[in-house]
Amino acid sequence: MDNHHTAAPAGGSYPVPSDRPVRVYADGIYDLFHFGHARALEQAKKSFPNTYLLVGCCNDEITHKYKGKTVMTEDERYESLRHCKWVDEVIPDAPWVINQEFLDKHKIDFVAHDSLPYADVSGAGNDVYEFVKAVGRFKETKRTEGISTSDIIMRIVKDYNQYVMRNLDRGYSRKELGVSYVKACFCLAEEKRLRVNMRLKKLQEKVKEQQERVGEKIQTVAKTASMTRNEWVENADRWVAGFLEMFEEGCHKMGTAIRDRIQERLRGQQMRDGYLLENGKDGLDMDDDEDEEYYEEYEEYFDDDDDEEYYDEEHDDAKEETEKKR
Repeated sequence: MDNHHTAAPAGGSYPVPSDRPVRVYADGIYDLFHFGHARALEQAKKSFPNTYLLVGCCNDEITHKYKGKTVMTEDERYESLRHCKWVDEVIPDAPWVINQEFLDKHKIDFVAHDSLPYADVSGAGNDVYEFVKAVGRFKETKRTEGISTSDIIMRIVKDYNQYVMRNLDRGYSRKELGVSYVKACFCLAEEKRLRVNMRLKKLQEKVKEQQERVGEKIQTVAKTASMTRNEWVENADRWVAGFLEMFEEGCHKMGTAIRDRIQERLRGQQMRDGYLLENGKDGLDMDDDEDEEYYEEYEEYFDDDDDEEYYDEEHDDAKEETEKKR
């Protein structure tokens, strides 16, 4: 099929095909595939209105040789790319440096990558993308700041001990994790220290909450006590006056009853004395038993102890009244 081309893109001499999808190639390691990778591939896919995106991924052998050990295997990295919606085709075992032969083999029109120089550690050149830049077949994409495979690994390394303990708790062995006995013991000790700190923190929070609850209760009791005291001060005079009024009323009734009984007895005595005088008898010869009965009847009203208490109280009241007047 004959290919028809439009004008060459700015900064290059390679024409853009107009009768078919533009075949754009992006390559990389794509270890721990993340959204930064996905965004770069999205930019490559959208670099032309009609684009067929091919993504090359280097195998483990060449990657470990030139860049270092990966977290994911080559098959895992290939499979991750196949599940990215921007990718139309995955090319396994991609070369470290792109040449004309590779472009022709896969009918690649443009190569997409960020513009930062990517050192060619294989020794073939200064920049891995030096060739495609020179022939005008390079399409620039932008990196996503704040996310990269190296950043993710650094996060794991930073909290290495916690991740080791988490996986040991999940049933992984020391050998599976590549952790020595000494390191495992150290991680265990660190984990215990962290757990103790967490428990202490929770305990401190509980103590603080308890202190706040106790403080609230103390304030409630203090307010209640203060109200009770104020109420007592405000109502004490009224309560005491009421009590004295009731007491005085009772005393008055008792005194009236005694007075009435005495007056009644005296009237009876006067009448008897008058009768005796009229008949020539002396009232002083009244029967002793009657006198004893008379005095016994009223003796309970004149108890000496009660009299002493009464006069003592009267004396104290009088003394208090005198001091107030001073």
